[in-house]
Amino acid sequence: MREYSVEALVEIADDDTLTDMAYAWAHADPDRAVLDEVTCGRFAGMVRAQAKELIAAGVRRGDRVVVLGPTSVAWAVADFAVLSVGAITVPIYPTASAEQIDAVLRDARPAACFTVPDKRALVAGAVRSEVRVWTLGEPAEGIGVDLPDAVVDERRAEVGADDIATIVYTSGTTGTPKGCVLTHRNILAAAGNVVALLPELFRGTDGGDRPSTLLFLPLAHVYGRVVLFGCVAAGTRTGLVGSPNALLSALPSFRPTFLVGVPYILEKIRKAARARVGEGPDGEAGAWVRGLLGGRLTHMICGGASLDASTLDFFTRTGLTVLGAYGLTETTSTVTMSAPSANRPGSVGRPVPGTTVAVAEDGEILVRGPQVSPGYWPDHAGGAPDEWVRTGDLGELDQDGYLRITGRRKEILVTSGGKNVAPAPLEDRLRLHPLVSNCMVVGEGRPFVTALVTLDRTALGEWRGSDLDTEIAAAVDSANALVSRAESIRRFRVLEGDFTVEGGQLTPSLRLRRAVIEKEYAAHIEAMYLH
Repeated sequence: MREYSVEALVEIADDDTLTDMAYAWAHADPDRAVLDEVTCGRFAGMVRAQAKELIAAGVRRGDRVVVLGPTSVAWAVADFAVLSVGAITVPIYPTASAEQIDAVLRDARPAACFTVPDKRALVAGAVRSEVRVWTLGEPAEGIGVDLPDAVVDERRAEVGADDIATIVYTSGTTGTPKGCVLTHRNILAAAGNVVALLPELFRGTDGGDRPSTLLFLPLAHVYGRVVLFGCVAAGTRTGLVGSPNALLSALPSFRPTFLVGVPYILEKIRKAARARVGEGPDGEAGAWVRGLLGGRLTHMICGGASLDASTLDFFTRTGLTVLGAYGLTETTSTVTMSAPSANRPGSVGRPVPGTTVAVAEDGEILVRGPQVSPGYWPDHAGGAPDEWVRTGDLGELDQDGYLRITGRRKEILVTSGGKNVAPAPLEDRLRLHPLVSNCMVVGEGRPFVTALVTLDRTALGEWRGSDLDTEIAAAVDSANALVSRAESIRRFRVLEGDFTVEGGQLTPSLRLRRAVIEKEYAAHIEAMYLH
């Protein structure tokens, strides 16, 4: 078994907590803009006021408090307030179905909830009558205003690094949602070591522009939460965008210096460039992309899924450095990270400081470190920093510690002829066609590989009059060029609808829920194997 360790760059004391950063900046630089131009002083004041409301409403240390809504300052205020009183934040995705919301509420048994107006009745109807339900971003209700600041300070002083900070419900691509427990120490280790590894991104360099970023990842996902805490800790100017779809319109005016996201965003930008001015990033497309990105963007941390090599090359030639990263909820989203001075394209970087990564004999990636979750709610008697987490992902670790993801154990397809097929490279390449919105490769236990394809409705107008099947067939041929004949897609079916988070076919991090899709489109799949 090959393994590689990197020494930690930050130390966490037993009394350190996630809320320390907000109050420290309010004291050190109260006029510094931190979130959507809200200053550090004002942000800490908003957090303290919300914390007083929670205390007055009877929320105790260890109670669970649900936060359901899009990425926003109000979401961040609620989160920091919950943590300030020693309670536990339970995020729910704003796109979650009624059944998913109900499942989390039943399991977490919250003492209070923050939600958006259109979900308020649903949430209120699913919890006990005595549970207070606030609407995110609405003015304070007036309770707790007479409490002295010392009451919040006393509650904060009771919290320690090993107390539970959050329970993140994740079902991944299959299964019933499970509540992954993360402590203050877990998140401090993940965020702190990434900031320490990438000071030029988060803190800037002497004489350079003040670092800034647009955070569009959902705060209900641990990836987005860790980025938020890292940005607040570093004092990074951070704009909050409610959804990935709103990012493109926000980029030119905000002009971030770096981004943190997933390959989907880069694919979306590349498609937009191709539609406007054609490919060729060395010419018009490159200029258009640089203008869209605001002219100051130099780096993007890209994790969450695989990135097609041609997309990586496209953005590299526009001057953007893409830093690969890898993690999962159980490791507080943080396992490996590339750095500007140690970037090996095609890899997802080396272990984040404080982390050990190994690859077992069967190829599975193993992880240990201070960001490892102690287990699942409610018993959370599981992993520990000195125990291996089995990720379920497959990879290769070179002698310099760079990790390459080669597949996912549960997503490797084995045809009836015994051929192992990794679907991700085929799917990544197919999605690059302007007409393709999403796709899923099928072939487990089948004689050959097929694909379900959905169309990008916004692109259809530009392709009116074209033979769509011929265009998609060309995209399939391009993908097949990456693999052997035995692994290639033999047939495909274009679907009427699309795969969406709201429809349940995608996870909130935009990964395919393969079992759901296979069940929903079983008739289409069978038809591809009938003749």
